[in-house]
Amino acid sequence: MDRNPKEQTSVAVAEPPAAPAPKTPARPAAKPTAVVVESTPDPPVNKMRRRIVWAGITGFLTVCFLMFVRFFLPRAIFEPSSTFKIGFPGDYALGVDTKCQQQYRIWVDDRAEVKLDAEGQIVVNTAKLYKWPKGERNEFNDPGAYIPL
Repeated sequence: MDRNPKEQTSVAVAEPPAAPAPKTPARPAAKPTAVVVESTPDPPVNKMRRRIVWAGITGFLTVCFLMFVRFFLPRAIFEPSSTFKIGFPGDYALGVDTKCQQQYRIWVDDRAEVKLDAEGQIVVNTAKLYKWPKGERNEFNDPGAYIPL
């Protein structure tokens, strides 16, 4: 075998495995630079729509809150006192007198309890009424149903 000196044969030589690199503490990755993205501002039409929606929601919740509060308030009817003075006996004639009809909603004809107070004025108590039901006993002659003259 003639060998040409210019020809070289290559022989693969296996290298020994490389030793693992020594471990170094991990460095935190560098933070990416912040990218500022600017968007176009909302048109005024969208802002107005949002205001209308929020106003509607706020109004609805306010009404609900007021109904909730009203639920816990007392439902009392404030009526005038059932006992009041209507004047002196000399101010009235026999029969029905409508002088107190507008102010107290009564006619003076002795059907509510009446008394004279220390000053001599007539005191009417509409909480106690005297009746004369048809076919039953007359209560108009009971004490308190009239003022004796």
